[in-house]
Parts: sequence; structure tokens; C-alpha cells
Amino acid sequence: MSINPIDFVLSSYEYQLAQDLIAQKPAEPRHDAQLMIAPKIGEDLSMTRHCKIWNLLDELRPQDLLVMNNTRVLKARLKVRLKTGALAEILLLEPCGNGVWLCLGKPAKRMKPGDNVFLDASEQETIKLKIVDKDISTGGRFVQFPEGFEDIKQIENILDKYGQIPLPPYIENNEVSSFDRYQTRYASNPGAVAAPTAGLHLSDDFLEELNKRSIPQAFITLHVGLGTFRPLEVANLRDLQLHSEWSEVSADVVSAVESCRVRGGRVIAVGTTTVRALEAAFIAGKNNLIPFKGRIDLVIKPGFKFGVVDGLLTNFHLPKSSLLLLVSAFIGRERLLELYRKAIELQYRFYSFGDAMFINPDAVFLNARP
Repeated sequence: MSINPIDFVLSSYEYQLAQDLIAQKPAEPRHDAQLMIAPKIGEDLSMTRHCKIWNLLDELRPQDLLVMNNTRVLKARLKVRLKTGALAEILLLEPCGNGVWLCLGKPAKRMKPGDNVFLDASEQETIKLKIVDKDISTGGRFVQFPEGFEDIKQIENILDKYGQIPLPPYIENNEVSSFDRYQTRYASNPGAVAAPTAGLHLSDDFLEELNKRSIPQAFITLHVGLGTFRPLEVANLRDLQLHSEWSEVSADVVSAVESCRVRGGRVIAVGTTTVRALEAAFIAGKNNLIPFKGRIDLVIKPGFKFGVVDGLLTNFHLPKSSLLLLVSAFIGRERLLELYRKAIELQYRFYSFGDAMFINPDAVFLNARP
């Protein structure tokens, strides 16, 4: 595998997508979404297979390990009232200690350091928040919450009463069912402001069938931030840096991966966030997977050699996103964009509520494999 210099040029990750292919509602049931299975290395794209998420079960083996991200999306979008009485919005991103949270403001220019904003909700007391400072790197605001709301589990008490799930801006359908569906069935660890979208396809029936077929599973946590999904702005991708996100790979996950290797199985990641968590823990262990808890800012792009992950279930992602770079590291930018063109031709549905692609381990570049 040779790396083409244009693999590091942002404009080479552009593609055109009709508006009507941006999914506004998820498939029902979840496992009924379309699934594209990438052809093996060396095979023509005519060998691409087209089926349903449910058929992923037939691609997995009892000796494999399916690793998922169990983060739970917070009701992090809060409507606030400015001191003028005008309505505005803040979106919580992450805790900064002592009850201060980094938030995106809309409109941010009307939220100046020292200002108070007021959190209202039906049948709830008004809560006063204070804009403490600006954050240059994100354009966000540091917001002081009342005493007793220092960490994510504490802040959930406010968010559950006053907040909404922050659906991506390209999803115009704001029905209650959409908020409910923007959460995986195994979401258990609160902290994300965006969903690990590949996992949205896995229904209770699908998960039950995994157990019936004795396919082992493990769970990492990566609290997905907005940086994961934002279009990139750096033209030279060699210089790309990503906003860090909190991640945990437990000792149980490390043990599960080791057992998988011993029995000759393959580590299959559900979603790009799972890939980043596992590979960051591998790098932290100096090419050895170790338990890890902390912030990661790993950029995965063409030329990356994976240390843990053999295969990937992933959605169809936005142009010029870090997610396209990551998937390109598995199968190559040109091949990926060819598959995207095929998906558009066949009317696959794109983005968070859209369809999915499975990159079997035999579809991954030889030089990129663990």
C-alpha cells in the first residue's frame, strides 16, 4: 500500500450528496437498515454485497469479539433566557471543574463574560447561570452552574428536567421518537453530546441473537463530542489536530481482546469512536493494549497501522470529516469514495440515522492490519 500525497489534502475528501439521501428518521426496526459489505482486497467493486444490518450476524464468528461504545447522550441542549428577555441556547460540551462547563452558545456574541442567563422549563424553578469567560479554541463559553453540579452524573439531574437531546443540525425531524432513537440500546455511561451512530443499528433482537450465537461482546466508553462530526478546516491533513474526548478502556476489555487473540478471533469495532478508544489505549501502552482512562485526541488517517481493530461497522459520514479519514485508513480513500458513489447510486441513506457499511477484516489493507 503506497500513500498518495493527495490523501492528506482536505479537498480530496469531498463528495456530492442529494439532500433527500440524508436520513431524517431511523430504520424501524433498527436492524432493518441497509448494510453495504465492502469487497475483499483485490476484488472488483462489483463484488460489493448489499443486505441488511441483521445479516451482519452471518459475518461474525463465535471466536470474534464485537466491541461497542456504551456512552449515553446527555440532554445537553438547553434553552436559556438572556438578561434582555430574548431566548437563546447553550450546548454543554464538557465539565471543567468547580461547576464550570464548556458550552457552545447560540447566539454566542450575546453571551459576554459576566452576563447571567436563565434556565427555564415548565413546572421547574428558574436557574441562574453565569457566563464566566470565552474559550478561544472552540468559540464556546465557560458557564458557571450552581453548586452541586460539578460532574456529569450530577448535571444529569438538571439536564433531564430542562434539556433536550442535541440532534445533529441536518436532522430536521424533532419528534420525541427521534430523541429516543438517538441513543444506543446499551447506552449506560452518560457524557456524550452526540451518539456513536453505528451502534444505533443494533436492536434488542440483534443483541439477543449475538448471545444466542455465542458471539462475545465488550464495551469501551468514549464520550463523543462535537469535534468528532464537525467538517475539518485544515487544508493539509498532516497538520490535523482534533479536540480531545474522554475515553475509558477497562481491564475487562483488555482481557476480552487477549482472549479473542488466543482463540484466533477477530476484533470487530462498532463505530469509529470504538476504533479511536482501542487504538489510543494501544498507543498509550507503547504498542500493547492496556487499560486506559483519560482524554484522547488520536487522529487516524491513511497510512495508520492498526494495533487492535481488525474490522469495522460504520455509517456513511459527512464530507471532509475526520471520520472519512479514519475509514480511509482501513480501505483507502479512493476505494472508499467509490463505495460512497455506489451507495448514492443505490439510494443508501446517509449520516446519523442512515445506513451502514461493514469493512470485513479481509477488506482491510494488508499493511494496515494489526
